[in-house]
Amino acid sequence: MLHLFDASTLITANNLYYPVNDVPEFWDWFCHQARLGIMKVPIEMIEEILDGNKDDPLLAWTKDNKDELLLREEADPVLVNRITVEGYASDLTDVEIDMIGKDPFLIAYALTRPAERCVVTAEVSAPKKQRANRRILDVCKQFGVGCPSPFDVYKSLGFKTNWKK
Repeated sequence: MLHLFDASTLITANNLYYPVNDVPEFWDWFCHQARLGIMKVPIEMIEEILDGNKDDPLLAWTKDNKDELLLREEADPVLVNRITVEGYASDLTDVEIDMIGKDPFLIAYALTRPAERCVVTAEVSAPKKQRANRRILDVCKQFGVGCPSPFDVYKSLGFKTNWKK
């Protein structure tokens, strides 16, 4: 299974659980999983991180490891449009499109092979949310795309701070 990571998952990990400078073992493990082709980050998500605070250690880590992290393919524009129209709304305003950001791209990458790919996001389900307020998890469910939590992924893949031993 290829785990496609949302930018917010990495941002949250850095800000709350595994700061890049405090728990480098996590980030080394993440790169190792990326090299193995188990975890990847689409370009649109990498760009979200790189657009962040220039003093953020996550930005530097992302720049340094971009080649390993990057999912090397382009999103299918037909799928991106389908996800936007059917998953959010067909008549989104420019403000709503900005709110959604690049989430339809992330879901489209997984939808190309839903039996082999999933989306990993720190967002929580909010099934009553509508239009641009919909959550990645709920849109993934609508399209039959798996969406495990980050901690479920870390646990299933056996992350430990002494993973190299």
